[in-house]
Amino acid sequence: MPVNAHAEHLLRELAPQVLGAVCRRFRDFTAAEDAVQEALIAAANQWPRDGTPDNPRGWLIQVAMRRMTDHVRSETARRHRENIIAAEMPLVVTPEIYSEPAIDSNDTLLLLFMCCHSALTSATAIALTLRAVGGLTTLQIAKAFLVPESTMAQRISRAKQTIKESGIPFAMPSEQELLERRSSVLHVLYLIFNEGYTSSSGPELQRSDLANEAIRLTRAVWNLLPDNGDVAGLLALMLLTDARRSARTGPNGELISLAEQDRTLWDKPAIAEGVALISDTLARGSIGIYQLQAAIAAIHDEAPRHEDTDWPQILALYGLLLSMSDNPMVTLNHAIASAMVKGPHVGLELLAQLDSDARLAKHHRLDAARAHLHAMAGDRPTAIKYFLAAAARTASIPERNYLSAQAARLSAPSC
Repeated sequence: MPVNAHAEHLLRELAPQVLGAVCRRFRDFTAAEDAVQEALIAAANQWPRDGTPDNPRGWLIQVAMRRMTDHVRSETARRHRENIIAAEMPLVVTPEIYSEPAIDSNDTLLLLFMCCHSALTSATAIALTLRAVGGLTTLQIAKAFLVPESTMAQRISRAKQTIKESGIPFAMPSEQELLERRSSVLHVLYLIFNEGYTSSSGPELQRSDLANEAIRLTRAVWNLLPDNGDVAGLLALMLLTDARRSARTGPNGELISLAEQDRTLWDKPAIAEGVALISDTLARGSIGIYQLQAAIAAIHDEAPRHEDTDWPQILALYGLLLSMSDNPMVTLNHAIASAMVKGPHVGLELLAQLDSDARLAKHHRLDAARAHLHAMAGDRPTAIKYFLAAAARTASIPERNYLSAQAARLSAPSC
């Protein structure tokens, strides 16, 4: 019997919490991840048949702990570790009882900081955290980084091996370590949120579980570092962007563009909190990539209608972002903002610069941006060509349907 949507959502939500708890007990990341995966598979097989247990997290932790105990037993060369575990917990657990072991409520946060340890390179730390904490597949992570799947698989494998060899402690880092790992942690949370806000593949446009978890973890980091402008900026960016969630899809899950959204559906309290956060951060002179993106999001959110958007101010902010980041997505968005202020031909000239950037040259978003700007310029045949090219390149079904629909609309005689 296949696992239902509710159980699948629950398993995705619980996976990093369970992994954090098992890691904290056994101090073996690789083996713990394998054990948790086995527990998740067992749940996917048993819960549809027997029903979801009253304490699903405790159930998963118990099963994963048993797998870990079996793992320790099987390694005779590490007999001393088996003795330590035997002294700490019973080796035989009554199957009918799933009492939850002592759990630190910050297990997921601890796991996040462990994955972003200074012993790992920034690239491997981010990839590992997206896998362990965000629950993304290797392919989804590879797409977020604009690299081949095989390259990303190697990064994740190296990260696990580094953790295994370094003996990284599973404990909340010191204040100095928090500052050292901050950049990697924030970038990871940013990518997790982006995947949740617009899923790179599959039938759903959004993965609310990932977006919510990214916001929760970012808020937890902000509570640890309340005076840090980058953390506040990222939290503001997430709140201001996620506030539009309810308006981004129609009754059948179809994508609704920003220009066509019903703004009365936007989350006003989230917008108010985000605006207050970014206003306070900018007033203290803290200007970074997250703060600038949050400021742009605030301009969109505060416009009563799409046509009221202050595009000149957005263009100026993207200009500042360009001076701080070589991310091709910033260049793409700067081109779109330029088109809104100076005309589509200016935007198309700027997009041409990305043709030589291997990270984005064949990305569907570049084709989609070109399609929109050609449509603005009145060049319907070229717009149709790029809408169809973008649709063919995206793995997101809602995005594919939207892009195909745009091509069809332009093809209609009445258009």
